[in-house]
Amino acid sequence: MARRSTSSSTGRPAGNPSGPRNRTPQPVRLRRRTFGDFVKAFLAFVALLLLVVGVPGALAVTVGWPLPTSAPSMDWLSQPIGVDTFLNTLTVIVWLAWAQFTACVLVEVKAALSGVGLPSRVPGAGPSQLLARQLVAALLLLGATAASFTPGLSQLGHSLEGNQKGTVATAQATPGILAQQQEQAKSTAAALAEQAGHVAAQAEQSGTGAHGATKYYRIQPPEGRHHDSLWEIAQRHLGDGRRYKEIYELNKDRVQPDGSRLSEASLIRPGWIMEMPGDAHGGELVENPDAHVSPHVQQQISDYARTGDHAQRQGGQHAGGDGATAQITVPAQRPAGDGGTAAHAHEAAHQTSGDSSFGLPEALLGAPLLAAGLLAALGRRRRQALWQSALGAVGGRRGMEPPTPTGDAQDVQDALLVGADPEGVRLLDRSLRGLAAALAAESRHLPVVYAAWLSHGDLHLQLAQPSGNPPAPWQPGQDPTFWTLSRADAARYEDTDTAAPYPGLVSLGTMDDSRLLLNLEAVPGIVSLSGREADRAALFASVAAELATNGWSDRMTITLVGFGADLTPLAPNRLRHLDDVDALFETMEAETRQRRGALGAAGHDSVLVGRTGPAQHTRWAPHLVLLAGRPSAEDALRLAELAADASRLGIGYLVGTDTGDLPGAAWAMEVTPEGKLLAPLLGLELDAQLLPAVQQRAVVELFVEADPERDPDGPTNAPPFLVDISEQGRPAVYARLVGPYEIIGLDTPDGERSALLHEALALLLLHREGVHPRVLSSALWPRGVTEDVRDALLERLRGWLGTDPDGSPRLRTDATGRLVLAKTVVSDLDVLRSLYHEATQGKGVDSRAVRGRLLTDALVLVRGPLLADRAEGRYRWLTHEIIDAQLPLLVADIGLALSAFHLEKDRAEKAIEALGAALKTAAADERLWNELLRATHATGDPDRVRALAADLIARSGARGLPPRTEALLDELLPTWRDGAAATG
Repeated sequence: MARRSTSSSTGRPAGNPSGPRNRTPQPVRLRRRTFGDFVKAFLAFVALLLLVVGVPGALAVTVGWPLPTSAPSMDWLSQPIGVDTFLNTLTVIVWLAWAQFTACVLVEVKAALSGVGLPSRVPGAGPSQLLARQLVAALLLLGATAASFTPGLSQLGHSLEGNQKGTVATAQATPGILAQQQEQAKSTAAALAEQAGHVAAQAEQSGTGAHGATKYYRIQPPEGRHHDSLWEIAQRHLGDGRRYKEIYELNKDRVQPDGSRLSEASLIRPGWIMEMPGDAHGGELVENPDAHVSPHVQQQISDYARTGDHAQRQGGQHAGGDGATAQITVPAQRPAGDGGTAAHAHEAAHQTSGDSSFGLPEALLGAPLLAAGLLAALGRRRRQALWQSALGAVGGRRGMEPPTPTGDAQDVQDALLVGADPEGVRLLDRSLRGLAAALAAESRHLPVVYAAWLSHGDLHLQLAQPSGNPPAPWQPGQDPTFWTLSRADAARYEDTDTAAPYPGLVSLGTMDDSRLLLNLEAVPGIVSLSGREADRAALFASVAAELATNGWSDRMTITLVGFGADLTPLAPNRLRHLDDVDALFETMEAETRQRRGALGAAGHDSVLVGRTGPAQHTRWAPHLVLLAGRPSAEDALRLAELAADASRLGIGYLVGTDTGDLPGAAWAMEVTPEGKLLAPLLGLELDAQLLPAVQQRAVVELFVEADPERDPDGPTNAPPFLVDISEQGRPAVYARLVGPYEIIGLDTPDGERSALLHEALALLLLHREGVHPRVLSSALWPRGVTEDVRDALLERLRGWLGTDPDGSPRLRTDATGRLVLAKTVVSDLDVLRSLYHEATQGKGVDSRAVRGRLLTDALVLVRGPLLADRAEGRYRWLTHEIIDAQLPLLVADIGLALSAFHLEKDRAEKAIEALGAALKTAAADERLWNELLRATHATGDPDRVRALAADLIARSGARGLPPRTEALLDELLPTWRDGAAATG
């Protein structure tokens, strides 16, 4: 997509008086060169001449060529070492030292003349490069290039005082975005170059670098692709980038010259002043200013120095301007406590004061979008297994009861239930699709989005470049590259048939209360990930799992190279595994060519245009490549060529590396053993979202066990809880869940807590294997609850259920810490399952009379759908369950079995009665309608068959009858099509 050029940092015309202005540098008094300066420069010139030219000349004249002129023979090894051999060896060493020093001189001269960034490091040349730097600095001190040699000082007088103040200060500028700000920085640098030279000379003359003096650093404007960050400042001046926190603590909340405050370590702006620790060193630092600094700058630094005790700290509000747009910037925060969506699962998992995870995997508890995607995909997989099982023979089929997970798989399933935020996923999906639909209605293209932030329910999109005002209800954000949607506005969106605009968004981690989603397909190149192999694997697994199961995308291809073969069961239609890089190149080179050709044929600049344009039916699905192992140098260059145009084509690359130095990497990230995701050049330090190996295997196990194609002839799963259906098995507490909710054997609790206790009991009855306390609390209080409130509820529940005659409580805690009901507490669903199981796999198998009685008793229990009278807003946890799919299938199976039982004895009316009763709960089950057609046909009354056929045709509507039903009608009533045509 073509970049938009603007004439101001906010995209306003240059002539707009309300736009930001750069302060004109104030004139300074020039200091005349002293005789000592000329002496130092002359001596530096002589030293460089002697070392660079004199040394090789002397070696060539006195020693000559030190190496042998022909290949030595084997006899050379046995000859004694003479003076000539020793001198030649020493000469070779001197030549190597000279070559290294000369390289250092060239590097330092190049950096001095270009004035961009710091000089490159020559390997193994610490003292030599330091000497070269000092000599070159002394030589160039007299010239105009002195300011270029010290880029940190070259813009000391730069001020952003005239900039407008926003809601938050932004970090480093994105490469290639808002280039006009870079031009402003360069022009300011030229105007202040002479002033910087005086500051440098004065610092050298007065011994500014003395340890213990208060030192300051001024944040520099971006130069090309280089942008200041606290990490880089600490690396240069303190020797360790991790000491950036010391700089942050020294300057936190202190008022900057533009009126802003430093409130986040990643949010710094050009022109800000940073007080440095006492051991800071380097030519870019200055102490308290003297008379040779412009009065304006002197006043700024002096005023800032007086805030060293943080007396100015007021907390809360911080302002920023539009001086630089962050590559990845934390959006402005607003107070929590409004029911935020993004923090929903985080709160549900962590808000219990003093609470622990009870052994559940923290990685999934703190990953609400990943957990929601996995949970939804797992539910779909289990429902698919149920529906496929419905195509088998009646009775005794595998798959009616999904296997109950145990061990790590059970812990992971509970963590998914606790951590999932399906509401957040739904709002994110609807918001993005709604934005795409609104832009299409205005004939506008989708803007390139680098990242999305979810913060207290608000959604912030960070654009690659300003794209004008967003469509309502979206609002402009803290600067022209942010579009923001509040949670209240997002809740107003409805489902829309628009292609998912940003399916490549994936969670990387959290910073404070904000969750970052990086748009992998929009990154202009490769995203590299360094760190230990195990840590990288955990992050790669998290990214792959969320991309494969997220709810804000349509079609997508995710290629896993060299890892993740076991992850494919999560989404076989999305995930593809390749063994090596060679296979990747063969695939991606062909796809890159194909996508370029398709875009050219469609006349689009990028896939984003196609997603909202006339060809949106093609969807332009993204292809994301995850390569866990570092490629070879040759493969890395080849991969960089492929990725150069990838963002335009909807292709993204995330590549692992051991060192962090990867050719073609646009953004470099590192995952640490402490679980941090660092991106210093982006100004990010996140709590990384990871999926460690143990949880990864457990998640895969859940999906494999639910696979409908796995071992179709395997053993049948028995119900999780079988009830004694004899007269002696009468329960102490009996709950009716199939239909209106009723409880027999307990007094109704008083007060407003009655509904909460009923809901808790229903959850326990539907999970006879046990319910983790965290699962119970997150189900009843989706937005979180304190530990004391949860414990109080459990005590009331125990008291309400009471004890059995032997004194044992009816609600107990098992060895794993899960809550389990006693066998004397039973639901009608338990009885229904037990009756059907006994009729088809127990005593009913060998006794027709017993089978008929058991099936009839089971069908009598069916009074309607599950919890038919549940209150609005309660029982939301049922959306995670498959019981709503299981119960209709179970009822249909019972009706079909009882119908077959009666038809064996030609009792068609009894069969029709049984099928009619089952259809009240399972009205959409095609098998029941087909069996009803057969039973009605068995009555020998064609008119009843025609009436039933007409009813079926009316019910089918525009979709038409299912193929199996049509085939059955052709067999039973060949003239049915004539009647259907006449009706139509």
